[in-house]
Amino acid sequence: MTDQQKYVYDFSEGNKDLKDLLGGKGANLAEMTNLGLPVPPGFTITTEACTVYLETGETPETLDDEVTTHLEALERARGKKLGDPDDPLLVSVRSGAKFSMPGMMETVLNVGLNDRSVEGLARQADNERFAWDSYRRLIQMFGKTVQNIEGEAFEDAIDEIKREKGTENDLDLDAGDLRKLVDVYKGIVREHTGADFPQDPREQMTAAVNAVFDSWNSDRAVLYRRQERIPADLGTAVNVVAMVFGNMGMDSGTGVAFTRDPGTGEQGVYGDYLQNAQGEDVVAGIRNTVPLQDLEKLDKTSYDRLMDIMATLEGHYRDLCDIEFTIEAGHLWMLQTRVGKRTAAAAFRIASQLVDEGVIDLDEAVQRVTGEQLVHLMFPQFDTSAKVHQLGRGMSASPGAAVGKAVFDSYTAVKWSRSGENVILVRRETNPDDLNGMIAAQGILTSRGGKTSHAAVVARGMGKTCVCGAEELQVNTKRRFMTAPDGTEVHEGDVISIDGSTGRVYLGEVPVVDSPVVEYFEGTVDEADDLVQAVDRIMKHADTKRRLGVRANADTEEDAERARRFGAEGIGLCRTEHMFLGERRQHVERLILAEDDEQRDQALEALLPLQRWDFLQLLTAMDGLPTTIRLLDPPLHEFLPNITELSVRVALAESRGEKNENDLRLMQAVHRLHEANPMLGLRGVRLGLVVPGLFNLQVRAIAEAAAQLVKLGKDPKPEIMIPLVGSVQELEIIRVDAEQVLREVVEDTGEELNILIGTMIELPRAALTADQIAESAEFFSFGTNDLTQTTWGFSRDDVEAAFFSTYLEVGIFGVSPFETIDVDGVGELVRIGTEKGRATRPGLKVGVCGEHGGDPDSVHFFNRVGLDYVSCSPFRVPVARLEAARATVAQEGGSDSR
Repeated sequence: MTDQQKYVYDFSEGNKDLKDLLGGKGANLAEMTNLGLPVPPGFTITTEACTVYLETGETPETLDDEVTTHLEALERARGKKLGDPDDPLLVSVRSGAKFSMPGMMETVLNVGLNDRSVEGLARQADNERFAWDSYRRLIQMFGKTVQNIEGEAFEDAIDEIKREKGTENDLDLDAGDLRKLVDVYKGIVREHTGADFPQDPREQMTAAVNAVFDSWNSDRAVLYRRQERIPADLGTAVNVVAMVFGNMGMDSGTGVAFTRDPGTGEQGVYGDYLQNAQGEDVVAGIRNTVPLQDLEKLDKTSYDRLMDIMATLEGHYRDLCDIEFTIEAGHLWMLQTRVGKRTAAAAFRIASQLVDEGVIDLDEAVQRVTGEQLVHLMFPQFDTSAKVHQLGRGMSASPGAAVGKAVFDSYTAVKWSRSGENVILVRRETNPDDLNGMIAAQGILTSRGGKTSHAAVVARGMGKTCVCGAEELQVNTKRRFMTAPDGTEVHEGDVISIDGSTGRVYLGEVPVVDSPVVEYFEGTVDEADDLVQAVDRIMKHADTKRRLGVRANADTEEDAERARRFGAEGIGLCRTEHMFLGERRQHVERLILAEDDEQRDQALEALLPLQRWDFLQLLTAMDGLPTTIRLLDPPLHEFLPNITELSVRVALAESRGEKNENDLRLMQAVHRLHEANPMLGLRGVRLGLVVPGLFNLQVRAIAEAAAQLVKLGKDPKPEIMIPLVGSVQELEIIRVDAEQVLREVVEDTGEELNILIGTMIELPRAALTADQIAESAEFFSFGTNDLTQTTWGFSRDDVEAAFFSTYLEVGIFGVSPFETIDVDGVGELVRIGTEKGRATRPGLKVGVCGEHGGDPDSVHFFNRVGLDYVSCSPFRVPVARLEAARATVAQEGGSDSR
């Protein structure tokens, strides 16, 4: 970057494709100018100028001269001069980033007015009230946005004058009232800044431009970018536009229009209009607007012209357009247009409508909707019109709307659920022992943890509504109640409602509206409405376009059946550790406590039929589709009692003179297996090497289940996945044993089995030595949850609550690496592992089964690096299907840079 480059563009020099440089607003103002629409003249200061300012604290050296040149051209075009005391040019200074960030950054209107030019403006307009109203607006907006004066100071002042006048309506203030208000406002500026309101119009404009640049890093803008995943280094453009005035009288006004209903997608006339007002009045809601249709009665000429322009813009942009306009004494001016934001339902309806109208094809329709929009359609939503009592707010961990009685432990959740009660499981945080309670509950609420905590991950997998990290709620599980910040206590049995889409928690029952889209995926919708028809049409086309396969993470027959209904083409991850909880824990304890081979064999023998039954159900549900089964992965101590609880139990028994040999043996085992960092200890493939027969048991159960189904004429396709391999030697040893078991089952049953043996790549070393590992692995599945942990050195269960919020605030993360894959680090290991593995074994099947498999941005990355499939929770399967298609279409068009 050099100071010789161009930093300012006239509207006639740009177009809608220059959003990177001119921002969305500037690019679209240029486009409308080129279309010959009535746009006030102006110019755009580029995003590059903003990035220089933000990096150095100063604007580029040549910027002032460039602005002067373009300002002089603007003055010639309008026949007025900035600051002229007789006939002043006024300008607006407005932000405009590449991506729409409505209301997040600053705007200053009426720049150029001062104590002398306000009189000239009054004479030229023959409207003294209009001139003084414009001046008070400038001081108010400039004071708030440039001089950082609290807006309440100005609002209190105008409210006081309205009280003196005996009115609540701004329009009842006359020129004398507004002249007085200007003096009050100037006093407020002097009081808060120690200086008079600047009278030099060019000083006003320069300060306003810098304030817009500064607003890029305001708290609200940063938060919005983080929420919308907008990169922090883009900067904003600034648009300097000749003012046109909607506050010149009742033949003037300002409004917002949409070419289609942004809420539903229906065609028609939608928008609001406000007479005798400037643009911020509509946003601020200081007076009630009228429906856009009323403009036809108020000013039919302007209305008809607006309708023509709206049709022109929708035809040109080939999409719903959001339009801002002003009418100045009967003359219509266009101030902004953009492809309009819309609800998820509107997005799908409009895309389908535009296909019917021949405006776009189905490929583009797939691009017009997103996986996240589909998520919003799939989960029930609370009726927002209902009266509610909000208790607090946490993280929106798993979407949906859930209502039930608060319970504070899993046992009660299961018990009450079996009695027909709807319950919400409330915990500080959950652990694997809470699984039954989570299954029984309508939703899960925790006061700790983040979006990738145990509660969040499991809830998403089950399609359960979940709110995590609601720290402002004090949860007392022992006394079975929680306390809200307002002092409200919620006791066990009290009804609460949790909104997994917003993270809000309510007291009592908030009514919900069911999602017909879920009924469509489940195959239970009775009569498809236009929304379901639009979703069906786009999803069917998406499945014909995508290259990536989509599987599901599923551990039970019920999950597998739901996954199939949602369009999964197999199971990419069955976590067998979930099969060892509950009543089966006693068998694992016996295995751990075994003192000789005989006791160990007895424990394994007891587990075999249970595991075989699990796999029979799973493989039956996924008949004909690949089913990747991960052998036992977590540390063994997770299947033993909590060390603190066990210690208390033993101590109490000893104090009573009792002896429980089993508890004492458990205590020894717990201490023996205790690890400071169990996620990096005895787990995964290491268990298979250290605990004789454990993996062989699971392999045998898989093989015998498959053989039994083959005998019944079914087509099971199990794949055995060895977890946490870091060295090919580990895999080779387990593979030899597994192949021996498979041969024995084939000999015993007489059924031919074709069961692939592969590995999960979740360690950096595995990715870097993938060429060696591929010699013994017939497939790879990247476990990106653990790969993210081991690459970053993060313990997911600890770091989110400890410092992730700080990392997000200071910009180290744009988004959590557990939500969207870290392309430069973890993603690079995925790419290296894939390339190295296929160099050794051409055609190696490669997938991913971490949480990233259902994340839209991550799916695009996995498509680019050539993976064969992604696997995600059943409820994310449609999202992955859609995003995989969007990735393919974008790549074909050379535009997939996500």
